[in-house]
Amino acid sequence: MSAFVSQLKKKSYHIRKTVLEMCVKAGTGHVTSSLSGIDILVALYYGNILKFDPANPEWKKRDRFILSKGQASPALYAILADLGYFDRKELDKFAQKDGKFGVHLQKDVPGVEITSGSLGQGFGIAAGIALGAKMNKELYLVFTVLGDGECYEGSVWETAMFASHNKLNNLIAIIDRNYLCVTDFTENLMELEPMEDKWSSFGWEVCRINGHSFEDILDALSTVRSRRSGKPLVLIADTVKGEGIEYLSNIPLWHGVAPKENEADLCRTDLERRYNGE
Repeated sequence: MSAFVSQLKKKSYHIRKTVLEMCVKAGTGHVTSSLSGIDILVALYYGNILKFDPANPEWKKRDRFILSKGQASPALYAILADLGYFDRKELDKFAQKDGKFGVHLQKDVPGVEITSGSLGQGFGIAAGIALGAKMNKELYLVFTVLGDGECYEGSVWETAMFASHNKLNNLIAIIDRNYLCVTDFTENLMELEPMEDKWSSFGWEVCRINGHSFEDILDALSTVRSRRSGKPLVLIADTVKGEGIEYLSNIPLWHGVAPKENEADLCRTDLERRYNGE
């Protein structure tokens, strides 16, 4: 394991720990939805992929990051606080009356581009921003992370067609493919596979990766600024809902539920074992 990947793994551990404590204290929050996507977000923000400036959140040349699965707001809030977009103390008041941050992602948080959480909307906004960048001859890229459950929304496929038709090769979508929705596994509810074939048929360049492998994620994005393809790019990132905490992993009804204090110790133990026992 390279020293750089080792650093990213340590960062993922600390972000997961922060997310868990935020949600336990608040008594709410989408813990498992956040955990499945944390490695993706860490790779983007700490892996030299995204261009951004915490001291100037509105920097014109920044890449735009759209978290379409806005229920995973704790993961992004924790990262933005860690990067210095706002005081870490704000995380202690997550989803509380005297706090600034609600359960779903909010635009008024420094570093957040849009309010999201209503499934499928963030992806459409990301495509619109990408088109605007093309029209204005701006060179920034637009990255968006979707939940696989979002892919049941018709608006997602309308946007996929729109992006392909307009040759939005400055748009990169990442599907957090954790195979779970609110009440059951996706393939029991309505099959989403074969995902590669679906996205390819809508005119996208497709790459399937392990969404918990920093090597996979960084390799897939290493040439994102020099791509010659005119197609938008989608990464289908296979993940585990609840990754890092075995007690919560791959159990449908943990969606949108924070562990109670008596369960939190089990989660903390799992997290320590997963990252510090290796």
